[in-house]
Amino acid sequence: MLPTRLRKNTAVRNLIRETQLSMNDVVYPLFIVDGQGVRREISSMKEQYHLSLDMVAAETLALKELGIRYVILFGVPDVKDSEATPAFIDTGLVQEAIRVIKKTDPDMYVITDVCLCEFKSDGHCCFFEENGEIQREKTLKTLSKTALSYARAGADMVAPSDMMDGRIGHIRETLNDAGYESIPIMAYSAKFASSFYGPFRDAANSAPAFGDRRSYQMDPANSREALKEMMLDIDEGADIVMVKPAMPYLDIIAQGKELSYLPMAAYQVSGEYAMIKNAVDADLMDRRVIFESLISIKRAGADIIITYFAKELQAMLKDYQ
Repeated sequence: MLPTRLRKNTAVRNLIRETQLSMNDVVYPLFIVDGQGVRREISSMKEQYHLSLDMVAAETLALKELGIRYVILFGVPDVKDSEATPAFIDTGLVQEAIRVIKKTDPDMYVITDVCLCEFKSDGHCCFFEENGEIQREKTLKTLSKTALSYARAGADMVAPSDMMDGRIGHIRETLNDAGYESIPIMAYSAKFASSFYGPFRDAANSAPAFGDRRSYQMDPANSREALKEMMLDIDEGADIVMVKPAMPYLDIIAQGKELSYLPMAAYQVSGEYAMIKNAVDADLMDRRVIFESLISIKRAGADIIITYFAKELQAMLKDYQ
């Protein structure tokens, strides 16, 4: 235990604190929808919103005032199809949102989630053969086409979240061939088949129409497999690796950080947010638990935290550090 003289003063506590949080550590998710004048609270995620394109500029400026400099975009179109066409068309929701954000604030760093579940009518992240096997080649081509469309629209980084084998290498080659060698790839490398995604599937209208995603997402019981998935993504050209969810998998974050020199990201997912938010609102836990949850993810080894609590962090840094 530290001597009392090193704990009784705020300035010295901050000086010797082993783990520090800052606004540079967090990425805020945005959900873009069709329509006009839409800023609609997501029923399962208090104080998180669906935004139509005409509301994105104002939201961008509001985020800047809160010290948020990084966002990750998710598109939620009204009309989806079996080919995931809304994911890669030039006039897609995500592509247009990138343009609006960059016009409003060129310094806002825009990351795009690359997956098909939000855009496919069956809610899956891949295509299937009639016998139920994954159509790997078609899936990889569509994911790569989607990533390239985001890069062309002005995205700063792409983040494949589909967990298909070989997708990092395929996307990297596609981007390079098109002249986008400088676009980094943040790989959802250890994405577990988790029950913590429930509110997100409500927000993205992406619940699978049949079956589940356990055939391509990870078994929550497996840690060595998670490390293998990270190594495979690194070998294929990933610039950042990610663990998702975050708090139930702090051990995976820590082990992954020891595995590689690459930056480590963690996604504090919708279920984590909803549990903590609802508990705080019900006075079951003090608001400080939000900060505690984020510092635990950073302490485990995450360099980047995607979190729905990003809007609250600036005030918490003043109150709790």
